[in-house]
Amino acid sequence: MIEIDGSEGEGGGQVVRNSCALSLVTGKPFRIANVRGKRSKPGLMRQHVTAVEAAARIGNAEVEGLEVGSPEITFRPGRVEPGEYHFSVGTAGSTGLVLQTVLMPLVLADRPSRLVLEGGTHNMLAPPFDFIERTFLPVINRMGPKIEARLVRHGFYPRGGGRIEVDITPAPLRPIECPESGALGYASAQVVFAGLPSEIALRMMARLRKDFPDWPEEAFSLRELPADQGPGIILMIEARKDAVTEIASGFGQLGVTAERLAKTAAGRLKGYVESGAFAGPYLADQLVLPFVLAGGGSFTTVKPSGHLLTGIDIARRFVGTRIDLGLTDTGHHQVTFA
Repeated sequence: MIEIDGSEGEGGGQVVRNSCALSLVTGKPFRIANVRGKRSKPGLMRQHVTAVEAAARIGNAEVEGLEVGSPEITFRPGRVEPGEYHFSVGTAGSTGLVLQTVLMPLVLADRPSRLVLEGGTHNMLAPPFDFIERTFLPVINRMGPKIEARLVRHGFYPRGGGRIEVDITPAPLRPIECPESGALGYASAQVVFAGLPSEIALRMMARLRKDFPDWPEEAFSLRELPADQGPGIILMIEARKDAVTEIASGFGQLGVTAERLAKTAAGRLKGYVESGAFAGPYLADQLVLPFVLAGGGSFTTVKPSGHLLTGIDIARRFVGTRIDLGLTDTGHHQVTFA
């Protein structure tokens, strides 16, 4: 039994999700005390319960302490069964975070799987669907498996109601080397909104045009969804480079002006593009699971986040793969698996 203190490191739901995924792949049981110990509302939330339920269902696992608010869970994995699964998070809990929990076990299964996930698709503190589809999954597909994801309906916080579908063709994970992102080929910005005045989206775009004055007019776009899919608004700025695509996003929230949100997102994207590193901060922590399970490879990133360091720590407890974090001659932070 692997014993984990959920208040260590990043101290959030990532500890739970990564532990479930690694447990199903390695067959090692675990117990987490002080679940989400560093959060203002510690314990399991609805989306974490759904993620663990999904992992238990695909992996025939036995789970203790699985209820909203629980400060401790015990997870004993069984055999992973690929197939067709439908999971509903409820309200706007992130479908993307549930996907992260079950993806690697199904990627390494012996038959294809199909997932239908309902809940939030574009909500704060989680990667939006567009990031998963265009930034994360292309890297996994380079490693051998084939994963296709479709957005059927948007789901904004707090209403939710979104739906994504994912087809997984499994294959052994092949180590790859990702030393740099390469040259910038194309960049664009889009605001997607529903049930809110278009004036908010227009103000975001006006601010972005100041931050990216050299971009052509067609690089900026607005997309208004049916009002029943809102209220909600998200700004996504995309940079397609030779080796990877990065998406910096900003979610509309009370108390934050459209201009401030746009300026912050633009600053994040500029910092990443100028760095030349392969992975931005959000992609980096998501790559720990596939790379450690591939047993090799490396990628560079910007300044390591708490999520990345926590992901590395959890992976080391389950898998014997060596993980090193250091600086390259070009000043990038490099994560190496061997």
